[in-house]
Amino acid sequence: MVGGKMAVAVAAASIRERQTVALKRMLNFNVPHVKNSTGEPVWKVLVYDRFGQDIISPLLSVKELRDMGITLHLLLHSDRDPIPDVPAVYFVMPTEENIDRMCQDLRNQLYESYYLNFISAISRSKLEDIANAALAASAVTQVAKVFDQYLNFITLEDDMFVLCNQNKELISYRAINRPDITDTEMETVMDTIVDSLFCFFVTLGAVPIIRCSRGTAAEMVAVKLDKKLRENLRDARNSLFTGDTLGAGQFSFQRPLLVLVDRNIDLATPLHHTWTYQALVHDVLDFHLNRVNLEESTGVENSPAGARPKRKNKKSYDLTPVDKFWQKHKGSPFPEVAESVQQELEYYRAQEDEVKRLKSIMGLEGEDEGAISMLSDNTAKLTSAVSSLPELLEKKRLIDLHTNVATAVLEHIKARKLDVYFEYEEKIMSKTTLDKSLLDIISDPDAGTPEDKMRLFLIYYISTQQVPSEADLEQYKKALTDAGCNLNPLQYIKQWKAFAKMASAPASYGNTTTKPMGLLSRVMNTGSQFVMEGVKNLVLKQQNLPVTRILDNLMEMKSNPETDDYRYFDPKMLRGNDSSVPRNKNPFQEAIVFVVGGGNYIEYQNLVDYIKGKQGKHILYGCSELFNASQFIKQLSQLGQK
Repeated sequence: MVGGKMAVAVAAASIRERQTVALKRMLNFNVPHVKNSTGEPVWKVLVYDRFGQDIISPLLSVKELRDMGITLHLLLHSDRDPIPDVPAVYFVMPTEENIDRMCQDLRNQLYESYYLNFISAISRSKLEDIANAALAASAVTQVAKVFDQYLNFITLEDDMFVLCNQNKELISYRAINRPDITDTEMETVMDTIVDSLFCFFVTLGAVPIIRCSRGTAAEMVAVKLDKKLRENLRDARNSLFTGDTLGAGQFSFQRPLLVLVDRNIDLATPLHHTWTYQALVHDVLDFHLNRVNLEESTGVENSPAGARPKRKNKKSYDLTPVDKFWQKHKGSPFPEVAESVQQELEYYRAQEDEVKRLKSIMGLEGEDEGAISMLSDNTAKLTSAVSSLPELLEKKRLIDLHTNVATAVLEHIKARKLDVYFEYEEKIMSKTTLDKSLLDIISDPDAGTPEDKMRLFLIYYISTQQVPSEADLEQYKKALTDAGCNLNPLQYIKQWKAFAKMASAPASYGNTTTKPMGLLSRVMNTGSQFVMEGVKNLVLKQQNLPVTRILDNLMEMKSNPETDDYRYFDPKMLRGNDSSVPRNKNPFQEAIVFVVGGGNYIEYQNLVDYIKGKQGKHILYGCSELFNASQFIKQLSQLGQK
């Protein structure tokens, strides 16, 4: 009754494509293509839990689901009416409550047939529960297939994934670093992370070589993942890594390298104010699972009772790989993005004017020959203009979307002087001389929110070699308290720093720095939507962050004190002899960097920029959860209360 994971003999390029292919196959009843005799897709219902919903939503649009015959998609635990003549495809985690609910569906005979797909592998005993329920409801024939899908991770980009969105506090930085965590709790956290990473490699169709730092949570993950991969490879009959999956796709010649790093090697980057588009959207707006939610005010209302203040309009936009503008500019410095939106808008207006002009010419009265020859010239032009209309409308939609998103980001930059914070933090992290004292910025009532000030001070505290004297620290603390900051995060960072000092020196951030290019307003033309007076136009200089540096050492097989004692695991070796001596002496072509304890778009972008210069190499970035600075500060604050 149980099908394993089918061998994927598809040469899919990216993890995003592979996961999408797997989902489409599942929605097609786990066979490559099902159409009925008329060539239409078979109509069906999709029933998922929140985990399933989070995995599907960044990958398949409602339209794509409809094209595959999904007429309804419903949450498992919602009230669902029986639809007795339609098959149902389930996509859920194998939890106790999910299985109870599925058994209830069988008893209530909700659907014509049931295709049960588990996001993660289901245990033998839970499978027996379903079998018993099916027997009791005499619905055995209706349970068509049961599949373990091994899809327990969320792909956000071609080269980026996170483990989960639901229950992410269970594997958060705070959960892993709680001083009062018991061994059993820690085991559970590690098992959850390893289960998802295992699913990731099954979907990728490759067995990695694993490297990790010693004495960290990353090491615990490595040990468990190595064991899990090893056990699966040994079980020849049920191994999920069969020969034909490995020859597929980009991982054909060489196995990938998995670098497991611990968030604690770099706590400054997740707190850093940022300057690239995607990272800024994540930092200052409500952006998760590739969707950004904006509140737009509609102006003053004049009601009978007099003028009422603005109403808030909630809007949400999907920022997906289909969006060409987003794909091109998500890693660009913000001023460049503002300029590009402006250029796109002007180009669109020119095209729109051309269509209007042609329309008015087409309305020409008069029979003279000049008019007629003009007409015939313009008919061809108009035909081409009309045929490019859908494209034009799509362009307009994207311009409006990015105008709205970029304007919302710009409001934050101006109101909080984020360019000043970004530049100052870059100087701190690259040990450049500072032109302004830290106390001045903290005490400036016009610069930033209390949280911005706290982030700045924590970066200073983490990055500085000399710990400030008690007297200096008191002075800073007073300024922070006066500015309305909560000091709990500092409590935690103090303990962390004392502990890290025993373990190793803090990470260094290179020594290049950003160059201000004078006022942005000079770059922007005056008719611009984005009036950026007073915002610096900072040009980014490429420097490798700690995570990128570690990856570079290990991928290129460089000797470096930072990574020389990293452990080495090869799950394909018969005996797991532990060593830090790599057997493989050649540089890797493919690598996956995974941050245990949470990641961010700054690190992701830094890796993307790093690999651009490396011909034919690929990197994937993954993390246990994706947080922005404000979510991270919250976790530090909770740790600091202890």
